[in-house]
Amino acid sequence: MNPRDLLRITSRTFALGIERLPRILCDAATLAYLLLRVSDYLEDNEEMTADEKVILLNLWVNILRGSQTVDELTSRVVDVDVSNPDAIIAQHAGEVLLQLRSLPYDVQEMIVQHVIHTTQGMARWTQTGPNLNDEADLDDYMFEVAGRVGYLVTQLFAWYSLTIRRKVNEIMPLAREFGLGLQTVNVIRGLRQDFDRGWIYVPRKFLSAIGISSEQLFDPIHRQEALKVLDLLTDKAERHLRHALTYVKSLPWWQHGIRLGCIFPLMFAIRTLAVSRRNAQVFESEAKITREEVKKIVLDSTLWGWSNQWLDRYYDELSVVEK
Repeated sequence: MNPRDLLRITSRTFALGIERLPRILCDAATLAYLLLRVSDYLEDNEEMTADEKVILLNLWVNILRGSQTVDELTSRVVDVDVSNPDAIIAQHAGEVLLQLRSLPYDVQEMIVQHVIHTTQGMARWTQTGPNLNDEADLDDYMFEVAGRVGYLVTQLFAWYSLTIRRKVNEIMPLAREFGLGLQTVNVIRGLRQDFDRGWIYVPRKFLSAIGISSEQLFDPIHRQEALKVLDLLTDKAERHLRHALTYVKSLPWWQHGIRLGCIFPLMFAIRTLAVSRRNAQVFESEAKITREEVKKIVLDSTLWGWSNQWLDRYYDELSVVEK
């Protein structure tokens, strides 16, 4: 199956941004994203025990290093439930790795090393379990699954663009913030789904500060306290996303495709955050923005995303939801 088709099957919203990147960056980001989805599939699999997940995550690391064959993984996912798009990616891991070899060697190395580090981080947290004491623990987890992706993307941009390469040390810390911002929004979006599968990505100190337990967080009787915990999460996401906005504005305006590849996920995230604020529904189901909002963000950003003044105004506009 073509990598672009696999990308669209897995995430249409991420595909919107990745497909706006210049050709070589589009190919690299597509393959990196698919490799990371294999890691996600192994980490999030609800049919495996934690020990089984760790074994397969470490196997995946060895495959990426070249010390084991990809058949050792794909042979174990032949009969899995393909209603999960990530399962389809795992089944095609060999084809994705084969496509990776078509990229320049430096790009291959960047991608492989970051996917290895992310996968190792996932294995570490799978062993630890959903044991988040404070915000530093949450940030550590989110860095492994998202912050490292911010580093990878920035390195790819710097490889492609001399202008970005010259300021890479300046924007690399912002890349981490970008990843943490997107992942904090993902935590908010998936609060209920994660709870249903036994995970709660809410630090215990957030809960104790409000005087509520993790189980009470989803009990309608404690909805007002739960909303205060949600405030802590949404405020955290906003702090990270403000840095992400600075990151986007630091990219050269004339490299519009690269900017759009970052603007789309940023604006989708800030809009999702806006509809999640003080919204009790996030404790019952996944928070989403509408297809119409997605289309409008894509169109508006394509027309005006080269302008930093416009980005500031649009970010603020999307941050507000009329009651």
